Amino acid sequence: MASGNHIQKTNAARLLEAAGVPFGLIPYEVDESNLAAEHVAAELGEPIGQVFKTLVLRGDRNGLFVCVMPGDMEVDLKVAARISGNKSCAMIHMKELLPETGYIRGGCSPIGMKKPFPTFIHESALLYDYIYISAGVRGLQLKINPEQLISFIGAGIYPL
Repeated sequence: MASGNHIQKTNAARLLEAAGVPFGLIPYEVDESNLAAEHVAAELGEPIGQVFKTLVLRGDRNGLFVCVMPGDMEVDLKVAARISGNKSCAMIHMKELLPETGYIRGGCSPIGMKKPFPTFIHESALLYDYIYISAGVRGLQLKINPEQLISFIGAGIYPL
């Protein structure tokens, strides 16, 4: 676990620590004009497929849910709707992200949202010993074993 002198622990990191889940806190340089996962992966020096983004969607039947997917993938709304038990779904509006989750764009973590939402992690996460997800703020990633993440947040796995 990272306990750097000047790395501020986030709520997500505190929750993992309290549960005894091992993780690392990895800082990176933020570019406010480019919050894309590709930039994060380049800053970390890691393959884009190992850097996961957290997307919040609203289904027509079951409300909000979360998809965690490799940074180079686009969400397939038909698949997302199916896995979440909805007929259709859409990304929530940017202005809804902070009030609904407690997180901002570029700093949304699947850990420690205001309320627990059904969460689905792309199956490719299981190909790696560790993946990167947002630690809950821009400029800081959590390096975590995907199986431990899935277990900790009670996530479902979804296929390609």
